[in-house]
Amino acid sequence: MADLLSIDEALERVLTRARPLEGEAVPLGAAAGRVLAAAATAAIDLPPFPSSAMDGFALRAADVPGTLPVVERVAAGRPAGRALDAGEAAAIATGGVVPDGADAVVPVEYVVEHENEVEVPGAVEVGANVRPRGGDARAGEAVLPAGARLGPAQIGALAAAGVAVVSCARRPRAAVLTTGTELRPPGGPLSPGQIYESNGPMLEAQLRSAGAEVERLPPVEDEPAAHRHALERALEADVVVTSGGVSVGPHDLVREIEADLGVEEVFWRVAVKPGKPISFGVRGATLVFGLPGNPVSALVGFELFVRPALAALQGAVDPGPVFETGRLATPLRRNAARDELVRARRTTGADGSRLEPLSGQESHMIVRAAAANALVLVPRGDGELAAGEIVRYLPLPS
Repeated sequence: MADLLSIDEALERVLTRARPLEGEAVPLGAAAGRVLAAAATAAIDLPPFPSSAMDGFALRAADVPGTLPVVERVAAGRPAGRALDAGEAAAIATGGVVPDGADAVVPVEYVVEHENEVEVPGAVEVGANVRPRGGDARAGEAVLPAGARLGPAQIGALAAAGVAVVSCARRPRAAVLTTGTELRPPGGPLSPGQIYESNGPMLEAQLRSAGAEVERLPPVEDEPAAHRHALERALEADVVVTSGGVSVGPHDLVREIEADLGVEEVFWRVAVKPGKPISFGVRGATLVFGLPGNPVSALVGFELFVRPALAALQGAVDPGPVFETGRLATPLRRNAARDELVRARRTTGADGSRLEPLSGQESHMIVRAAAANALVLVPRGDGELAAGEIVRYLPLPS
């Protein structure tokens, strides 16, 4: 099988052609999961004023130990009333503005308060429990760089820094097309030879989880005119994902008709199990993936190649796939000619991730695959991977 590309070779060819899409302005509240197209900079100093890290008393470090009059009480969200003179203190809440003249805050549990006086029995360092202005970020500094994916912590950081709108690569528009005369919508009656369509809903869910806007076209029968009409429509998207029709049988029409429509095939067939007959091509800036019809092959092919391409289109610095490591629970025999992705159940214990391969690894067994949350990479070669061996695995989105 010398003509088959390795996973890494095929992935490199995909990512070389997956150029980031243009940026668009996105309100911060709608930006979760998006990728920054440009660095996001702080609108203000953060904190925007010297603030107290504790409930306590603001004062001059040089005035303690000692007993000081309490001349003001500073609540969070309100400005300090006046500057402190030498020998004075102000009661202050966490987050309150430290008054001018004060250079430290003593926590309330370390003092004794008598009506309008406070006794501080110990010395205090300058700057103690004071959050300096701009200590987290300065106005104009980058909070996050281009290529950063926005999760909850990143959204919080941008909001705190006064960022209301960010520039993100627009979401890729993806079209899903499943092929096969035998396909019928789930829930209806089946005639002999027919099966329920599972790849369309599965691939739509995968695409949406990867950040795409999805149009799922109706399944097409194994007939040239139907394929051509559907593919012409699909090729208006940024990404086309087809399922079935990419092998060499008499009803495998996808690659031939795509070529007629101007799709340049970059590769066909990868040394991976399941999913060997996967194809990838381009027409202009449109990325065109042909996944096999077997459901598990389509599932694996998407995670290896389509998901990273979508991440790259959105400007991700490291589009993946991101493999993790865990310990194999039972032995796995290696395939001499192809790398294999084995469905497994990952559990976490004191010694890290433990990976239990599932029974029923055939590429049509999508119901068995539903129990998997990991794909264990079994490199091609002779012999087997032993139980207890450290292996790489690809987490499956839940």
